[in-house]
Amino acid sequence: MNIGNSQFLSIEQLQDQYLKQQKTAPSSKPTQGISFEEILHKQQAQEIEAKELKFSKHASNRLNDRNIELTKEQLERLHDGTKKAGEKGIRESLVLVDQLAFIVNVKNNTVITAMDQTETDENIFTNIDGAVIM
Repeated sequence: MNIGNSQFLSIEQLQDQYLKQQKTAPSSKPTQGISFEEILHKQQAQEIEAKELKFSKHASNRLNDRNIELTKEQLERLHDGTKKAGEKGIRESLVLVDQLAFIVNVKNNTVITAMDQTETDENIFTNIDGAVIM
């Protein structure tokens, strides 16, 4: 590259140098039309799926006090409901499985409280931003 009399490159020389670098730089992969939001929700759902569903001390006490025993199938449906809530961006979800209601912190993958149909007489649930019926 010839700089000439001065120590600085001309606009044309810089332009040529820049264009040559662009041609030799590896091309980036074209986007597939997936939005950032879709990628984020997919990643969150994968993280939730990978985590084991936990029960808070309060939820465990509720289940024990009321002699509620979850079958393996009900537990799987509760986990699937939590996963679906995460895919939709829900943070605190009501998940209904058969005659049981669970409030789940989706981000932490933790059941906060649990109740059966006899305790949901008023059918009022607070501090949730979504519900999943399984």
